[in-house]
Amino acid sequence: MKFLLLLLLAFSAGAWAQPYGQRDEVRAFIDDMVKRHGFVKSELDTLFARVQRNDAVLDLVRTPPEKPVWEDYRAQFITEPRIAGGAEFWRANRRTLARAEKKYGVPAQYIVAIIGIETFYGKNTGRHRVVDALTTLAFDYPPRAPFFRSELEHYLLLARDAGVDVFSVRGSYAGAIGIPQFMPGSLRHYAVDFDGSGVIDLRGSRADAIGSVANFLKQHGWRPGERPAYKARLARDEARALANGGLQPRQPLAELVAAGVEPESEPSDPRAPAALIALGQEFRVGLQNFYVITRYNRSALYAAAVCDLADALAARAQSAGK
Repeated sequence: MKFLLLLLLAFSAGAWAQPYGQRDEVRAFIDDMVKRHGFVKSELDTLFARVQRNDAVLDLVRTPPEKPVWEDYRAQFITEPRIAGGAEFWRANRRTLARAEKKYGVPAQYIVAIIGIETFYGKNTGRHRVVDALTTLAFDYPPRAPFFRSELEHYLLLARDAGVDVFSVRGSYAGAIGIPQFMPGSLRHYAVDFDGSGVIDLRGSRADAIGSVANFLKQHGWRPGERPAYKARLARDEARALANGGLQPRQPLAELVAAGVEPESEPSDPRAPAALIALGQEFRVGLQNFYVITRYNRSALYAAAVCDLADALAARAQSAGK
């Protein structure tokens, strides 16, 4: 039995050590890219011979973080350095943000808040080679292999169309790219050339990052003039059960109010679809725009942090007379 176990371990280690270009599933992926997208097989063979497995990426994706407590999660992002950095980012890009708000209907503070939470306004955009990260996850992480193979496909198409060296781009361990941390599929579908340079550059152009975040939110259903959420308290304990309905707003806000949910301020439209969101012992009434923010990152904690940072940034901007 011990010998068999050692043999299996040795076989497994050998399989992992096999270069990507020699693996059957990678060769099938290459053939598919050639057939469907007109790639040159010899070029992809050379590319995947150079790709390196990134074990750090696998360690990160395999180690699920402990479910964060809202107060701790919020404290990571609603800090004086992040508020001050956001105020400076807003000041330096105020014309671009105003143009994005006019074109896409998304207020500047939400665009800035998302960029602030994603990369601290472009300071932390990731250190992993994107092609290595995506290939590793596409072929060595079975639970989400279809998703990452799709993103790898998008990345190769993106690099070819933009004339970018596949090995030159670095990003997050999951393959997210640039100032707003777009996955390759989102970059191809929602990124825009907002500085008029003729190319989309989410790594170096703040204007492109700003316009792309705003376009992403608009394309996912952002409603201009409507706030994302209200802080709320529960007048009756039984109203807590209403928080189990998910993130998508489905119940008229007036019905939540009648059931004992008390928003912090008078809603502008009591008929608007809403969802009661539980953040530990704190509650929010999420509207359509709150749900839209969760399309960027599918977490109620994330969307609530974006809203709180946006409020802090708007207050700082107002106090500075912007």
